[in-house]
Amino acid sequence: MADQGAAAEIAAGYATEAGALELGTVVVDGAADPAARVRIPFATLNRHGLVAGATGTGKTKTLQNLAEQCSAAGVPVLLADVKGDLSGLARPGEASDRVTQRATETGDDWTPTAFPVQFLSLGGEGIGVPVRATITAFGPILLAKVLGLNETQESTLGLIFHWADQQGLALLDTKDLRSVIQHLLSDEGKAELKGIGGVSASTAGVILRALVNLEARGGEQFFGEPEFDPADLLVVEPDGRFRGMGRVTLLELADQQSDPTLFSTFLMWLLAELFEDLPEAGDVEKPKLVFFFDEAHLLFSDASKAFLDRIEQTVKLIRSKGVGVFFCTQQPTDVPNDVLSQLGARVQHALRAFTPDDQKALTRTARTYPKSRVYDIEESLTSLGTGEALVTVLSERGAPTPVAWTRLRAPRSLMAAIGEPAVTEAAHASPLWAAYGTAVDRESAYEKLSARTGATSAPGTPPAEPVPPRQAPQQAPPQAPPPAEDEGPGFFEKAMANPMVRSFFRSAASAAGREISRGLFGTARRRR
Repeated sequence: MADQGAAAEIAAGYATEAGALELGTVVVDGAADPAARVRIPFATLNRHGLVAGATGTGKTKTLQNLAEQCSAAGVPVLLADVKGDLSGLARPGEASDRVTQRATETGDDWTPTAFPVQFLSLGGEGIGVPVRATITAFGPILLAKVLGLNETQESTLGLIFHWADQQGLALLDTKDLRSVIQHLLSDEGKAELKGIGGVSASTAGVILRALVNLEARGGEQFFGEPEFDPADLLVVEPDGRFRGMGRVTLLELADQQSDPTLFSTFLMWLLAELFEDLPEAGDVEKPKLVFFFDEAHLLFSDASKAFLDRIEQTVKLIRSKGVGVFFCTQQPTDVPNDVLSQLGARVQHALRAFTPDDQKALTRTARTYPKSRVYDIEESLTSLGTGEALVTVLSERGAPTPVAWTRLRAPRSLMAAIGEPAVTEAAHASPLWAAYGTAVDRESAYEKLSARTGATSAPGTPPAEPVPPRQAPQQAPPQAPPPAEDEGPGFFEKAMANPMVRSFFRSAASAAGREISRGLFGTARRRR
């Protein structure tokens, strides 16, 4: 038996008066006390959180458990299903000796339960309902992250967006942006290129080649219309057997593993859109949406300072809109300190310390936890079993709870994938299919510029870099090469050496152009 006195003392820090999400029970000296509950108050979920741990330690099942309880409480959820094994949320779980044992240890009245799930996929080639964003809505800062541009190229792209906004040229898909850059590089457009800040043709050419390479990787499938409305994530089931439950949205990403930066940046676009669209909510009894950001390290890897600053600002401010954000990654050190400091809940699965760098990360992680008289934090982090975690959250009064070695509850839905045919069938039966299932290609920048020249396509498309038929997964797209040496740097590149000038141009790049106003990431604000 566990030391019930120590377990009860820790559990007292997790006592709640209002609704709470049940994580599991306290473990002391290797034994769980079913009466010592570890909880996260629903009212503090919009203070955000982190789920971290090495591969195979149970992070996915933790996400499944959190999503189930949010849904049961009427809170919609968005999860990125990177490996394709969260689709079991749509089916009741299966009883087994291990599930029964875990239910006993955690004091859980386990019942197999299915949850309302809608399946989405990026672009038109996945197994879920296709979701797209227009280039204009995505904005220059997020697109620069996808293209792997450096800071100077990012600012140049922003100025090109600003010029297209002023000219009334809608950038709906990649061919629209490609045609705009090609026009600015053409004999007819060179004067306009110089008129938007002295941008050199070589820098615009680098951006164009990066865009064409994105198209060669299949990235053009994501950009276009109909554009996904984030309001479709905020659904509480109105009737039927799931009445009153929050809808679980799974973004199926197994097909996008070869281009992880695209899907991680898309998730950030969704979060930015929610920030711009939702009204202020203040303190809420439970969030309007909980947003689980899996493989979070992909978002921060090789990101520009402007990009990281906007992530920090979005995470800091979106809690007042009633949205909770949970980052999921292997190492807490994958998340920048300024973002990590905004996360109120920590569910830390086991870490491994096989290398000197691993040991340094372990020590740094241990120092971020409150001191404990029951556990040696650093030793505990390497001793946790599968389905166990060190937990600390914010209590109802906003204070950190004691560190709790927690044996986590078993999910009530199926802990396995339901298969592509079942996902495809559910996607086609979804009411969202009628809205997003068929791509639309209306008149935009490509058609308008083609009409000016009387050509069917803009001239001078640079060849894409060779792309193998099946790419291996990559951490991030490579940084685009610097401007070619045959054409010297333009006025803009020289001026970018001055921090004040750089700040000015970044602001100008995201400013309103004609009737288009842009938010934190330069995303076009949705007109209602």
